[in-house]
Amino acid sequence: MTFELTHVKKIRHQLGLTQHAFAKQAGISQSMVAKIESGRLDPTYSKVQQIERALQTLTNQEEKKAGAIMTVRVMSVHPEEKVLRALEIMKKYAISQVPVMKGEKVIGIVYESSFLKQDFEQLPRLHIEEVIEESPPFVSAQTPLSVIRQMLQWYTCVLVGEKGKIAGIITRADIIKNLQKT
Repeated sequence: MTFELTHVKKIRHQLGLTQHAFAKQAGISQSMVAKIESGRLDPTYSKVQQIERALQTLTNQEEKKAGAIMTVRVMSVHPEEKVLRALEIMKKYAISQVPVMKGEKVIGIVYESSFLKQDFEQLPRLHIEEVIEESPPFVSAQTPLSVIRQMLQWYTCVLVGEKGKIAGIITRADIIKNLQKT
């Protein structure tokens, strides 16, 4: 985390902490916090590191996690189903991708673009296993939103779960909805 000492007061206020509570968390005195915030003290490098570690810990505790923003009801298809089934699901639920499951394990995904790559006349005859793409990344329910935002710059969705078993999905649209709630 890169920060300016001049921002300590603003960050502390955003976290809803008093000078005393923040000082206790950072392992410094309340008077030192007051002097830093007023610009009357330029602390040593080791004190700056203590403050930075405390801010990192406090902001990570406040950050939403994957489990809080994921969509729990995940529609899926089996690799042996016809492509038309995935298209029906996408249309009915207004979604852009559908995980492909074999039992309880995710083995891949189909996107809208998976179908656009095909000959449209052949689509009704194709099975999911013929258009399946590599599964998007899996994260745990405790993964911070900031990490997920980075991943979604490269992937259209992120699956939430453990060891290939899916518990939820997070898309770019979920991030946008979450931004409106903050």
